[in-house]
Amino acid sequence: MRFKDVFSIIGPSMIGPSSSHTAGAVRLGRCARQALGTMPAEADIRFYGSFADTYVGHGTDLAIVAGILDLDTDDARIRQSIKLAGKQGIDVRFIPMTRPAAHPNTASITLRGEGKSIVMTGCSIGGGNIEIMNINGFDVKFTAVYPTLLIYHKDRPGMVAEISDIARQAGINISYMEVDRKMRNGEVLTVIESDERLHPDAKQRIEELADVSEVSLIDLMSKEVKP
Repeated sequence: MRFKDVFSIIGPSMIGPSSSHTAGAVRLGRCARQALGTMPAEADIRFYGSFADTYVGHGTDLAIVAGILDLDTDDARIRQSIKLAGKQGIDVRFIPMTRPAAHPNTASITLRGEGKSIVMTGCSIGGGNIEIMNINGFDVKFTAVYPTLLIYHKDRPGMVAEISDIARQAGINISYMEVDRKMRNGEVLTVIESDERLHPDAKQRIEELADVSEVSLIDLMSKEVKP
């Protein structure tokens, strides 16, 4: 990842002690929560590498749960996040893993709630920045620096063009796109990062496209969801 400014290196406004182990972990939790699209009833959090070794001392456990509650990196409630999750009936389990991962600060988050589930794996790469590497078995790569659409659909000709055309009509500039499929003519996840947040009407138009099964929006600048 190329850092764009000094704030990408020193980290965001945050509750410490570490931009990598706390601020980045908050953002990983928020990504998973927003990708699920609802308050989960269960959360299994698997830590790898340095996260597995130090998650209690560095507050990574508190940080990821805070993100799952959709708290931001500078929210003072991060310190009480596990208690807050318990009050909301969320069953949280932490599972330190011994096998190595692609990055030492890696977490895999499984969320379940309201008949939905998601498994997201990502890493905290420094300065509060993150990279998502896998969602529900799809190998993808995005940073969530910009508003990000996750579009689950069937593999068919013209689908990406139809999605792009809706974005064009909505005045959305696509800054990054990635497509991964599990097999030919099977299930596909298309990831779109855009300079602007997609208007709900445009999101609905994408949801109504033939062979689209689900659309999720990740927007870490959004303050709409409250615990």
